[in-house]
Amino acid sequence: MHAHEVHTDVALVLGLLEAQFPDWASLPLERLQTAGTVNALYRLGTDLLVRLPRTDWGIGAVEREIRWLPRLAPRLPVRVPVPLAKGMPAGDYPYEWGVYPWLEGENPTVGAISDPRSLAKELARFVTALHGVDPAGAPAAVRGSSLRPWDQPTRAALASLSGVVDTDAATAVWDAALRTPGWSAPGVWVHGDLMPGNLLLQGASLSGVIDWGGMGLADPACDLMVAWNLLSAETRGVFRAELEVDDATWARGRGWALWTGLVALPYYKDANPELAENARFRIAEVLAD
Repeated sequence: MHAHEVHTDVALVLGLLEAQFPDWASLPLERLQTAGTVNALYRLGTDLLVRLPRTDWGIGAVEREIRWLPRLAPRLPVRVPVPLAKGMPAGDYPYEWGVYPWLEGENPTVGAISDPRSLAKELARFVTALHGVDPAGAPAAVRGSSLRPWDQPTRAALASLSGVVDTDAATAVWDAALRTPGWSAPGVWVHGDLMPGNLLLQGASLSGVIDWGGMGLADPACDLMVAWNLLSAETRGVFRAELEVDDATWARGRGWALWTGLVALPYYKDANPELAENARFRIAEVLAD
């Protein structure tokens, strides 16, 4: 998926486990095929997951999760994967990596959610709870402080997508998002990447939220992008009503959804068709609003 991606396989992960966590090395180990872009995932036994960054995008994620997820987990209405152990670089593998509890659940599929109104309300409850956690001492989020730093990559993506999406309409929406008043209050706790692939459902209910490597304090609008990358126009209204956010925050959330879709589509169109398809979906949903 990435030009400088680090290769991992079962043999490498087994070697890391044998050297650093031998008590777990005898458990069955299986690579999972996912649409995730930053980490390679391996199921370990029935109750554990090994997660290894593919690129330097994942540097610091395990340490951040070890430090902060125990503080967040008791205050959230769904399960989160509090790390059990941090592995160190070794041999041909250059990054810190983690062992996590296995969380049951399936990623939601756009257009195939059995109770979308209920899910919209559950997402709003999760976002409200997260944004309400005491921010004292928390780090800045990896992204989420402002849309402005993402202007250049967004315009580069727009130039590359001529004839693929309505770039005139997308440019107008992006320009409007940049003109929207920014978040002037202190930052709140955000997840930073609320994509369908980072949500877990059991039956029709939201049961877990995973991949917290980008969490920290930021503009709450960045967590609203789930309204466009997963929900329909009708259920976006339900989500917004439950959150009671102001017009400016909602508009910035729309901007977050747009830029993530625009930059993802040309980058992943060949390497990750599932993620590229979701990028098309969220761009279309933003432009349809």
